[in-house]
Amino acid sequence: MAKYLKYTKNFYFIFTVLFIGWMIFIDTNDIRSQFKLRAKLRDLEKQKEFYQERKAKIHAEREELMSNFELLEKFARERYLMKRKSEDLYVIVEE
Repeated sequence: MAKYLKYTKNFYFIFTVLFIGWMIFIDTNDIRSQFKLRAKLRDLEKQKEFYQERKAKIHAEREELMSNFELLEKFARERYLMKRKSEDLYVIVEE
């Protein structure tokens, strides 16, 4: 026991223990904050993957629309309610 008490009186030992305690529990970048940041990073990486997949899907759909005139016309008629001059357009709204 006396052997351990000898080390506790050493200035460098006390300073090191206090410094480690400060860094683990009190500092703004403590362990709890690091775990929260890692969890947030994982969530953001999942969102990034989702949006990259969605972007690729939209890009493929766009390429398909631009290459097929009939599909482009169908899309324009359905989405933007476009029509030819000789046509009448009726919009049916379901309630």
